[in-house]
Amino acid sequence: MDTLSRRIMLLAPAALTGTVLAAPRKKMTLAMHQNTSAGAGYRKSLEGWSRAGIKYAEITNTLLDEFLKTEDLPAARRVLTDNGLTPVQGATGVNGLWEPNANRSTALENLKKRCEMFAALGLKNVYATTATTFKASEDDYKTGADKMHEAGEVAKQFNMSLRLEFVRTSTFISTLPTMVKMTRAAAHPNLEPMFDCYHFYSGLSKLEDMDSLKPGEIGHVHFQDVPDMPRELLDATTRFIPGDGVSPLTRILHNLADKGYAGPLSVELFLPKFQQGDPFEVASEIRQKAEAVMRRAGVM
Repeated sequence: MDTLSRRIMLLAPAALTGTVLAAPRKKMTLAMHQNTSAGAGYRKSLEGWSRAGIKYAEITNTLLDEFLKTEDLPAARRVLTDNGLTPVQGATGVNGLWEPNANRSTALENLKKRCEMFAALGLKNVYATTATTFKASEDDYKTGADKMHEAGEVAKQFNMSLRLEFVRTSTFISTLPTMVKMTRAAAHPNLEPMFDCYHFYSGLSKLEDMDSLKPGEIGHVHFQDVPDMPRELLDATTRFIPGDGVSPLTRILHNLADKGYAGPLSVELFLPKFQQGDPFEVASEIRQKAEAVMRRAGVM
């Protein structure tokens, strides 16, 4: 049989049924953000998650700082390796990087220190948020992109990617379109927009905003659900485990996969029952529910 005949035979079933075989969706991995088990501390949170079968962890500056009061960075790294955990991102906790800030030089220096610290743990990615309450002007967005570029230069010194998280309550950058527009204007290879499911769906962004994303543009994803309650009452503590709320998570994950995202889905929760709960039990419940959502979306 010649090559042309074989091709015709392979294509015939799809042609007869009128169907088109879709490409498999990008696969993603489940991760846990240390804010979720903040009350347990650096070591106990990671140990509990590992026993629950978690493989990927997002480290917070606050828990790491507390750990370093009595231990050192090599010990912090051993906690990760001994428990079979891969750190996927670090929260810098640095503010005032993009908006007008009289102490910005200090903010850049703090970012440098955080990058150096997380690099010692083997991380390649860190993030900072856009949380602020100052009243922005149109010019602030133009200068903000330049400031993002400068922050990207700091991350570059450590061969790191700096991700930017838009926050739903920010008076400066609170939506996906604004974040994407500014990171594109900043035009730095070590700078990437981050996507937080809670800030996205509970804020002013729209599902259609994801259509304008470029393939591979999103650097990292925080994975949470939104409860069925008036959005005016939402705050940092009203985040649910994926699958327990009303967010269209399947559609969101489909959109992310279609844009080439194949990284971690990091569950970040703030409810006291999670933060003060047993890390093993909390992670076990999260894993069961979050992975079910991921399977339904075809990204696991």
